[in-house]
Amino acid sequence: MSKSLKQKLVAYGLVMPAFLVVMLTVAYPIISSVIQSFQDEETGGFTLDNYKYFFTDPAQVQNILYTLYVVIMTVVIALVVAYLLALYLRFMHSRIAKSIGTLYLLPRFVPAMCAVYAMITIIRDSGLINRIGQLFGLDISLGLMYDASGLILMNLWFNIPFAALMITAGLGAIPDSIIEGARDVGAGKFKVFTSMILPLSLKDVVIAGTFVFMTNVGSFTTPYLMGGNAPKMLGIALFDQFNRYLAYNRTAALSVIMFLICSVSAGVYIYTNLKENDWEK
Repeated sequence: MSKSLKQKLVAYGLVMPAFLVVMLTVAYPIISSVIQSFQDEETGGFTLDNYKYFFTDPAQVQNILYTLYVVIMTVVIALVVAYLLALYLRFMHSRIAKSIGTLYLLPRFVPAMCAVYAMITIIRDSGLINRIGQLFGLDISLGLMYDASGLILMNLWFNIPFAALMITAGLGAIPDSIIEGARDVGAGKFKVFTSMILPLSLKDVVIAGTFVFMTNVGSFTTPYLMGGNAPKMLGIALFDQFNRYLAYNRTAALSVIMFLICSVSAGVYIYTNLKENDWEK
């Protein structure tokens, strides 16, 4: 046996345990769900009815559209706010900026259940804001509970710090010499931003957006505690199909649908990384 072959075998042997773990915990459940999603609940034969149900039943179609609305709004607002926050933290060197840079990541360390319940006690119609209003003779009913706006607000609380962290890291990689050189040749702040800062940081914005998108498509805690009975986020709809209706084949079909929705964002992420040289240019 040659030395090169031995080295290859050793390398494969070291990689094999991790490969088997991935296959057993990721690949096998995905393949099993795909197969089960095309099986009839009673006969076990091939059928497309499980998928037709989610695209023809009005309630299920509404759930899909509702989820996409909440997720897309969360992504857009989170990226805009996070980008502005990242710009402030990157180019401002005041004490306030340093304090914000220290504190803005705290929401990432708060358990989701605790954060959602804390938000509920503040924004519900009988919560803290309403009670403060009562002191001044005002009846403040925000109407955020069991509504898409409340879910979006809670999602922003979780996702803005995460997106800002990724974008700030990207902005930090931009050399100050590039910006100073542009200013030396007469470029204004807006020109520096549009021609230097934005193009160099756009890749990180796209990557942050893909992670925020995939995180919220299958979210459960926030919509379970703050969402209404109809329409529902897909994570809750999946839970109902599996736990309440015991429709395991429909559950598998909905899992595949959610996977396909997330795969769009995953495709954007992979494409962005494959085009890294083009972004740098």
